[in-house]
Amino acid sequence: MRIDILTVLPEMFTSVLGCSILKRAQDKGLVDIVVHNLRDYSTDKHRNVDDYPFGGEAGMVLQIEPIDKAIAALKEQRTYDEIIYTSPDGETFDQPMANGMSMLNNIIILCGHYKGIDYRVREHLITREVSVGDFVLTGGELPAVVITDAIVRLLPGAIGDEQSALSDSFQDNLLAPPVYTRPAEYKGWGVPDILLSGHQAKIDEWKLQQAMERTRLLRPDLLEDEE
Repeated sequence: MRIDILTVLPEMFTSVLGCSILKRAQDKGLVDIVVHNLRDYSTDKHRNVDDYPFGGEAGMVLQIEPIDKAIAALKEQRTYDEIIYTSPDGETFDQPMANGMSMLNNIIILCGHYKGIDYRVREHLITREVSVGDFVLTGGELPAVVITDAIVRLLPGAIGDEQSALSDSFQDNLLAPPVYTRPAEYKGWGVPDILLSGHQAKIDEWKLQQAMERTRLLRPDLLEDEE
């Protein structure tokens, strides 16, 4: 898989892409994550990529030309399954969406910034708009990291124990059950006896019950989606 990220702040990605699962997945050759500076595609002598909006609204808007040039240059090298724009009014990103995207080959993620991007980009160049929540951030860089991390950890071989990803919250529209580790007792706080029983069938039944109860209590909307 290859993920190309277009941004005006490439330095925001340096540390997060260079550690943990994202780094290991790249080192193993499971994914190529390439960050591109939109300013490299500017024709302005000062490398500006934004301008004032028509109509007098406050704020600055990313221009269409450098974005179009960046996307066109990438599309000359390969075919992209999705060209994603991180936007607060896009589809809400969730686990099923991450699962689907993890099956793709090539993705572009365009990070919005300032007041947004020239709407013609969204009309003619973007294939999917994605939001990570009902709030506004300074730019689309953090959402791009969230989307990238959620996708990459699902790639076969990215996580040492692949079953771990399959038991994460939201994979089956349920929150994950409680988890415990050693010591079995600490300050009088014990681990549920069932987890120490060694009876796997009963343990699995307990985990499902706990997942159902936690979801019903904390995220009943997930259960409504199943009805």
